[in-house]
Amino acid sequence: MPTDFVIAVASGKGGTGKTTIAANLAQYTAGLGRPVQYLDCDVEEPNGHIFLKPKIDQRRDIAIDVPEVDLEKCTACGKCGEICQYSAIICIKENVLTFEQLCHSCGGCMRVCPADAIKPKPLNIGDVEIGNADGIDFIQGRLRIGHVRTPSLIREVKKYVKKDCLAIIDVPPGTSCPVVEAVKGADLVLLVTEPTPFGLNDLKLAVDLVRKMKLPFAVAINRCDIGDDDVEKYCGAENINICLKLPDDRRIAEAYSTGQMMIDVLPEYEHYFADFTKAIKVS
Repeated sequence: MPTDFVIAVASGKGGTGKTTIAANLAQYTAGLGRPVQYLDCDVEEPNGHIFLKPKIDQRRDIAIDVPEVDLEKCTACGKCGEICQYSAIICIKENVLTFEQLCHSCGGCMRVCPADAIKPKPLNIGDVEIGNADGIDFIQGRLRIGHVRTPSLIREVKKYVKKDCLAIIDVPPGTSCPVVEAVKGADLVLLVTEPTPFGLNDLKLAVDLVRKMKLPFAVAINRCDIGDDDVEKYCGAENINICLKLPDDRRIAEAYSTGQMMIDVLPEYEHYFADFTKAIKVS
C-alpha cells in the first residue's frame, strides 16, 4: 500500500456522478481507518459539502496581485501593454487602463515599467474552507461571484494536500484550464462517464487531455446499465481500464436528492468501492 496517493475524480461533462463517486469513495476509505482528504476543487460550484456535511473550522480569504498604476508617475510609454499577453493593461494615448479579470498576476508589467509607476494590489478572488467530516479532512475552495481566476484558487486548495494519506480531488467538469490545474500531479485520474453518446464524446476529450499530460488514468461508468455499450467498446479498443461500474438505481438518485451518501443508504454498494480500491492498490 502506498504511503500517499492522490486520486483526481474528473469527468468530461457535468452530471455524470463525479461528486457522488468522490464523496462515497472518501467515506468508504475513511471507514477502513485510513487517513483521507477530500479536496473540492470544483470551486465555481462546490457541492461535496452537501453529502459529507463537514464542520468548518477555518476560512481563509484568497487574494492575488493585480497591477495598480500611479498615474502621476506614469509616462505613458506603453511598455506595460506591450508585455501583457492578455491585454489586462493597455495604454491609450496618455491613459493606462487595467482589466483585473484578465490579469494572470505574472508581474511583467511591474518589471518593465521604467518609471516604477505600477505596484501590486491585492484582489480577493474567493476563499478556502477547512474542516472535518467524520474523520475526513475536508478542504474546499469557493470562487467569488463574478471572478474568473479559477486555476489560481484551485492551486490554493491543492496546497493542503498531505503526505501519508489518500487525497481525493473533486475536479471541475470539462477539459478546460481549471481541469488541467486540478488533475496536475495526480497519481490516478478517475474519469467518470455514462454510457450515452454525449458521455462517450466527452470521455474521448478527457482521455485526450490526460494522455497529453501523461497522467495515469482509469474509467468509472455510472448508470452502466442504461444507454448502449459504446463506452465499453471504446475503452476496450483503447486499452483503457474500467475499474468501477455502478448500476442505474433509483434509490441512489433519491439519496442524492436529499443529500445522503449512497453507502449510508445502500450499504450493499460498499463492495463496489472495495473492489475499486483493491484494483488500484490503495486499500
